[in-house]
Amino acid sequence: MTPELFEACRKAAHVITTDGELLRAGRAAMFVLAEIGFPGWLVRPFTWPPLIWFIELGYWLIANNRGFFSKFLFTKER
Repeated sequence: MTPELFEACRKAAHVITTDGELLRAGRAAMFVLAEIGFPGWLVRPFTWPPLIWFIELGYWLIANNRGFFSKFLFTKER
């Protein structure tokens, strides 16, 4: 892992696909959803512009405000 990639991983989720493509942030999230079994017809449209732009915006809003959102989401321990 390069120092640049290490720093980037602190800011966003990253996925390296089997063909070597590096996906980050919202695109990585959409890839993971597709891989864990969400229907392709549901995930695929969100990977196309302009919908991916909204996914990326939502990802960055939540990622940059993790402290705020952690007060309200997933507060109960199992």
